Amino acid sequence: MQGTLRGGSGPGLCAVGRWTLLVCSFFLASALGQMNFTGDQVLRVLAKNDKQLSLLRDLEGLKPLKVDFWRGPARPSLPVDMRVPYSELKDVKEYLESHGLAYSIMIKDIQVLLDQEREAMAKSRRLERSTSSFSYSSYHTLEEIYSWIDSFVTEHANIVSKIQIGQSFENRSILVLKFSTGGFQRQAIWIDTGIHSREWITHATGIWTADKIVSEYGKDCILTNILDTMDIFLEIVSNPDGFAFTHSMNRLWRKNKSSRPGVACIGVDLNRNWKSGFGGNGSNDNPCSETYHGPYPHSEPEVSAIVKFITDHRNIKALISIHSYSQMLMYPYGYSLEPVSSKEELTWPVGSPSTGPMTAASSTPSALSSGTLGSMASCCQPHRSSPRPRRRGWQFGPL
Repeated sequence: MQGTLRGGSGPGLCAVGRWTLLVCSFFLASALGQMNFTGDQVLRVLAKNDKQLSLLRDLEGLKPLKVDFWRGPARPSLPVDMRVPYSELKDVKEYLESHGLAYSIMIKDIQVLLDQEREAMAKSRRLERSTSSFSYSSYHTLEEIYSWIDSFVTEHANIVSKIQIGQSFENRSILVLKFSTGGFQRQAIWIDTGIHSREWITHATGIWTADKIVSEYGKDCILTNILDTMDIFLEIVSNPDGFAFTHSMNRLWRKNKSSRPGVACIGVDLNRNWKSGFGGNGSNDNPCSETYHGPYPHSEPEVSAIVKFITDHRNIKALISIHSYSQMLMYPYGYSLEPVSSKEELTWPVGSPSTGPMTAASSTPSALSSGTLGSMASCCQPHRSSPRPRRRGWQFGPL
């Protein structure tokens, strides 16, 4: 719950006005080098039909660089979530109301949440310094994650190694963890997190997953069988420049940090920079847009490094990219609504309860099934001296 601010009753104190708060927050943020989002709100709109969806899409054109869609207009059955700066709230709400678009306020003041997040990080950092232990339940900076990677590889050298696959636009290392039990150019799985820099929960999920792999190998039969025959490549920070920028300046920065002569705005949405579906639905050719696809496919060093690594490897059989917020499971391809030819294979096995809410945004989605994982985990139950509840298999991350 977000409370209200009230002034004190002592001598010389008065109620803190809205504009006073905004001005104070602005100067404090400037002193700390951080952008401030005091008063910004997240609105949720549920369009009733395609006409209302079109009105929401028009809003992005009417308010360029002002309305930040966290969940864009897709179809009437899906809500649209958008961040609106405080300075634009009145106009945007009037637009919605004048067109009969009902909305609710999901987040009343974004800065309140960001301040709480920053304080939680500072508290966790103080605790880590006193205990010399890495917290898997806290957010970390790029430097902290890279330092953890070095320690992690050293501690688990029998199964994990570190590979530098390239450098970012600002010359930061692009690192990948390789989990392997031996062999050369074996079939492999690729997993990446953090390609959108502000999605901090995905970096945390990547770290959690890495720790889960080494701790569960030899215990969980599904994971053990995979690593006995395949390698796993895990890129935890796919957008190091953007991620560093979210910590130093703009918590809500999404793109990378590339710049080009004659172009006023910086950054490319790396998830729109792939050759497959380049320039299609969901991307934008305006360099100032949050979904700018870049000047040409694979133009960004962060994307081209992944492409080169996967192409040179020649034996990667599955690619998984972990994002946050929308609770969707998408498989080939995110830019298309057409069912894929292997739909039945991808949705097998089916019929068990879903582990959580998921919605289709591309080809028909497959809901992960805890019941199915439970039955699969019975393939290699370890001998125990006393009965224990049956495991439900290995699951990916705290999503």
